[in-house]
Amino acid sequence: MATIPPLAERMRPNTLDDYVGQKHLVGKGAILRLAIETEMLPSLILWGPPGVGKTTLALIISKQLNRPFFSLSAINSGVKDIREVIEKASILKEENENLPVLFIDEIHRFSKSQQDSLLGAVERGLVTLIGATTENPSFEVISALLSRSQVYILQNLSEEDLLELLNKAIKEDSYLKDRKINIKEHESLLRLSGGDARKLLNVLELVVNAAGKQDISITNELVMKHVQQNMAIYDKAGEQHYDIISAFIKSIRGSDPNAAVYWLARMIAGGEDPSFIARRLLILASEDIGNANPNALLLANNCFQAVNVIGWPESRIILSQTVTYLAASPKSNASYEAISKAQELVASTGDQSVPLHLRNAPTKLMKNIGYGKEYEYSHAYKDNFTAQEYLPENLSGTLLYNPGNNAAEEKLRERLKTLWKGKYKY
Repeated sequence: MATIPPLAERMRPNTLDDYVGQKHLVGKGAILRLAIETEMLPSLILWGPPGVGKTTLALIISKQLNRPFFSLSAINSGVKDIREVIEKASILKEENENLPVLFIDEIHRFSKSQQDSLLGAVERGLVTLIGATTENPSFEVISALLSRSQVYILQNLSEEDLLELLNKAIKEDSYLKDRKINIKEHESLLRLSGGDARKLLNVLELVVNAAGKQDISITNELVMKHVQQNMAIYDKAGEQHYDIISAFIKSIRGSDPNAAVYWLARMIAGGEDPSFIARRLLILASEDIGNANPNALLLANNCFQAVNVIGWPESRIILSQTVTYLAASPKSNASYEAISKAQELVASTGDQSVPLHLRNAPTKLMKNIGYGKEYEYSHAYKDNFTAQEYLPENLSGTLLYNPGNNAAEEKLRERLKTLWKGKYKY
């Protein structure tokens, strides 16, 4: 068994019909499937978590279009490797051969100069670029390349998808189909997979191999017995990426700087992108701390900028300072709750009219029909405040921002109470 490819590789599908998941993209009549079937495929970026089929989909596209498949990994490929691929593509064009698909795994790890080196080939149609990324391409892919590509979002596999993969492996894999394998319980297999097909099949193979040549009845207890000891490993390729960042964020939110800096160290040891860490801190500073300590957002923003200027290994010090400060800071999600409530209100009430006194009146006609009339300029009143209506009439008095229970926001609450005198139920 040690000499054969891993189960995940053996089960890699070769056609769209065998491909599991992503029905919104490759199901019958779906947008990407139509582009493939009509051979009107643009360069594209596949964005989604690990193990959802990005590499497999690129391979299937190449096979279905009968195009050469060139593959580069952003981790160990440079500009020189890109130029070599482009040169091969140029030769294919001169020989009137089918032009290749160029698949770049983890394209978010490519530097700007590396991405720039792709532009000419993509513009001239020498290659059809398929980039795979676990990061938001808006942040990680240069705008010039992004504008020449279509972004497709791949989703975590559903429970139904994962169970389908398990059953296919047991019934169709050339090594497993001759074994008597009964999946009595599947919850642990699915939970450990985290929606990652590769990880799911790796776990299944590990458990089956541990049983030797015996028949095997897979239970949750058996799975955890053989797999649990491996779960502490941070996978540089991304399998533990989401678990570790989840623990990291929750430790900061829970005001435990010790745990937070531990998970930070785990990410550093695993080779995590420092910009990714800094960006998550920037989001957290607003989402989980907000007006309880407005300095948190300022520090997180400075951290994000500094990390992108300094680089490793010194960035770890800046990240550590920011992480411990954010973890020790007072917490409030009141601002986050406010915008969530406001968006729900907009969705449920539709496009409410702007009160006439708040409307802009750039023309005489607009002034004549009342636009801007009776608007009270706040700075002309005592304490720079006047109690006029700012919401649409039928939403008057709706409380969306409710200051959190912390010293800084209690001051804001008292000020708002004084100003609005019971209009909003603070």
